[in-house]
Amino acid sequence: MDLLTIEHVLPFIAVGFAAQLVDGALGMAFGVISSTLLISLGVPPAAASAGVHAVETFTTAASGASHAAHRNIDWRLFWRLVIPGVLGAVAGAYVLTQIAAERARPFVLGYLVIISIMLIVRGLSAAPRLRPARVVEPLGAAGGFLDAAGGGGWGPIVTSNLLMQGEAPRQTIGTVSLSEFFVTVAVSLTFLTQMGLEVFTIATLGLLIGGLLAAPFGAVLAKRLKTQTLLVLVGTVLMATSLYGIWRAVYG
Repeated sequence: MDLLTIEHVLPFIAVGFAAQLVDGALGMAFGVISSTLLISLGVPPAAASAGVHAVETFTTAASGASHAAHRNIDWRLFWRLVIPGVLGAVAGAYVLTQIAAERARPFVLGYLVIISIMLIVRGLSAAPRLRPARVVEPLGAAGGFLDAAGGGGWGPIVTSNLLMQGEAPRQTIGTVSLSEFFVTVAVSLTFLTQMGLEVFTIATLGLLIGGLLAAPFGAVLAKRLKTQTLLVLVGTVLMATSLYGIWRAVYG
């Protein structure tokens, strides 16, 4: 790898590291941050989503394994999420390669802004009462579909909604991170059948290196942060990424 190539890949390594550190600790943001960066650099939405999901095949495996090692997984919740999530992801990836699926994105982002406010309020109030989520399978299907069609969204959709339903933050973040591996594999395979090896670029290589370097640290942060702190952090990151997405959708 010559100097010019190193100079090109280093910014993507930095982005991949930062995005995965946030994603591993809070259960969201890698796909949204990385896809936004690639699209802003002129990469077509389908190619950006395909490249990011190819990277996430490896980063989610490392992150999920780390969460499992730190006992951050709720296996009951995992099995309820992963199957509908995979089915939804395959459908979303196919739709994105056939038609533009961006029209609904501002409405989804507006919904996530509302959820982010509610999470922050919960985190700043008295210790919230934890209880098992009731709506899981439809949430997994919707999260998988929107993740593939929008270039990112599994974490923001699934993590935030499970937390609003009362699931414990640490186990929710770990479970969503592990299940994301299977969703991402489904998306990546679908994109490969539709687009071929053009999904792999210098940008995806940089994101992959940075993401793998950061993957083990997110689970440690999720394990050590308090419930209310996690709620506030998740809400804040969700609001920032959603508002930025709305701004880009409106002003281009």
